[in-house]
Amino acid sequence: MKLENDPDLNNKYQLICGVDEAGRGPLAGPVFAACVVFGEKSYIEGLTDSKKLSEKKRDELAVIIKQNAKAWAVASASVMEIDRLNILQASLLAMKRAVMRLPFTPVLVLIDGTHSPQLDCAVRTVIKGDSLIPEISAASILAKTARDAEMQNWHHHYPLYGFNQHKGYPTKKHIEALQRYGVTPIHRQSFSPVKKQLKKYDDAV
Repeated sequence: MKLENDPDLNNKYQLICGVDEAGRGPLAGPVFAACVVFGEKSYIEGLTDSKKLSEKKRDELAVIIKQNAKAWAVASASVMEIDRLNILQASLLAMKRAVMRLPFTPVLVLIDGTHSPQLDCAVRTVIKGDSLIPEISAASILAKTARDAEMQNWHHHYPLYGFNQHKGYPTKKHIEALQRYGVTPIHRQSFSPVKKQLKKYDDAV
């Protein structure tokens, strides 16, 4: 990665960290975030926004990223934290937790999007950074694969909801299952479809 008009940071390339999250849109499950720092010679072909990759390709790249990164970390914010803080603030909390798990403080943290957590280092937001900057692309892949694995695990606890397929996103199948079987402990009660289902319970009492 090159940062135009910033030669000092380019010289400290190995301490630049990319951060992204996964799971802001789902009705259920935690929100995850990951951060990745590459070494000067690290190059991984095929890195891009995780949403543009197949599940198989994401899983393959996640292994390669972990093997080749100078450092990486994954963290999450719980459903309770999402409902208490709101999804944006919970996403920023997960990002901060991920960066704080690194074994060193980066020179610069580059974050996908327009919002960033408060960190004890320089921070920049990058619109569409997950498609433009390798470190952020790698972070998006680690966050997505970690969250998908978490939802696969929840599928074993709640097999009627199809979490292994839609990963908690508001698909037609998920909405139908929510209406038929009700709200689980991993559903985000502050999200409208879940809130509507809870209201039906209250109205029925």
